[in-house]
Amino acid sequence: MTVLVTGGAGYIGSHAVLALVDAGERVVVLDDLSTGVRTAVPDGVPLVLGDVADADLVRRTVAAHGVDELMHFAAKIVVPDSVADPLGYYEANTAKTRSLLAAALAGGVRRLVFSSTAAVYGEPDASVLGEDTPPAPINPYGRSKLMSEWMIADAARAHDLRYAVLRYFNVAGADPQGRAGQSTPNATHLIKVACQAAVGTRPKMAIYGEDYATPDGTCVRDYIQVSDLADAHLAALRRLREGGESMTLNCGYGQGASVREVVEAVKRISGVDFPVERAPRRAGDPAALVADATRIRETLAWTPRFADLDAIVAQALAWERRLASEAAAA
Repeated sequence: MTVLVTGGAGYIGSHAVLALVDAGERVVVLDDLSTGVRTAVPDGVPLVLGDVADADLVRRTVAAHGVDELMHFAAKIVVPDSVADPLGYYEANTAKTRSLLAAALAGGVRRLVFSSTAAVYGEPDASVLGEDTPPAPINPYGRSKLMSEWMIADAARAHDLRYAVLRYFNVAGADPQGRAGQSTPNATHLIKVACQAAVGTRPKMAIYGEDYATPDGTCVRDYIQVSDLADAHLAALRRLREGGESMTLNCGYGQGASVREVVEAVKRISGVDFPVERAPRRAGDPAALVADATRIRETLAWTPRFADLDAIVAQALAWERRLASEAAAA
């Protein structure tokens, strides 16, 4: 069996590739390197350069590598950008997923793990969100992912396809062995931005909104360590291989941290009191998103290894220091 990983040169996809390789799986990566980096793909893993919507390329890749399983990460993921460019997000996240899915099914792929998001929930009244919380996305990013979820479910009913939809909360940290991390220079992930400010590759950072209905007025998120998330993908794929039914699972720890708490953690661990500016709210940002992670733990027997904010920050900080050192030496 070979697993095709789209977006496998990106942040989360590269960690999933590492988890697959560590488990002895055969892997091939499809990535256009628009945000991913070639060096994130481990030695020995084939990298096919191209667009997931290129049906001929997908069919050739599936046939050439004997692909029968798919992990689909390739997407646009920045909420404010989706508000400014909704059609671009519907194209990248929904239309291209449709093209990929059609080509993969035609090639014989029968198991799919799909990268979705807690943004499908919008801003419900509940403080902790379970998978049965009715989806009500408030931005095009969340809507584009929810539309893809519906499309996958419909395709599964019509074809011999079983899937796992994994709804990520906020992904952070880096591979504990230092093999991968968040390498996109202009990434908007809070912990990366704060760590960049701490190491001096960013002159300052901003807190967007301090008037939310949260304990300290800043947004609250459930931060999940990226290698834990990669482990969840592998566990979901194994469950499908064992004959498990299609599933939709939250990926989080069930504990939230505010923006201000994250900034304080980065300052404490780095020992750097970097500048922080106040800024208006960003369009499309809900006040709080925290997972009910009961179902993923029970369904997949998934036990996180890195469910600690300080550990996540320390990993991200080490990665940013490495990037800064490499840039200085270049």
